Amino acid sequence: MTKIIFQNADGSQFEVEAAEGTSIMQAAVDNGIDGILAECGGACSCATCHCYIDENYLDKIPAAGDVEQSMIEFAMDPQDNSRLSCQVQITADLDGMVVKLPASQY
Repeated sequence: MTKIIFQNADGSQFEVEAAEGTSIMQAAVDNGIDGILAECGGACSCATCHCYIDENYLDKIPAAGDVEQSMIEFAMDPQDNSRLSCQVQITADLDGMVVKLPASQY
């Protein structure tokens, strides 16, 4: 199991344990993380699972594909480290990663 720390915009944090191969979005949904809405269920078609990846971990995940990049443009307050959590698979290399959540998904 890999430890992922979700941090809300207000600074509150929630630590979860997730199986490798699970998406960050699924780990959030399975653990009741309110900041990830995941309205499309992980189909990369709504951007309601937008998050900010800890910059120390960006080189440990594959780059966003073209479809994901275009969806991020619709997210609220995109940043250089923005990702759709449905597109990031959890690996052992991500253990301890902080995933920051935006103030709003809309």
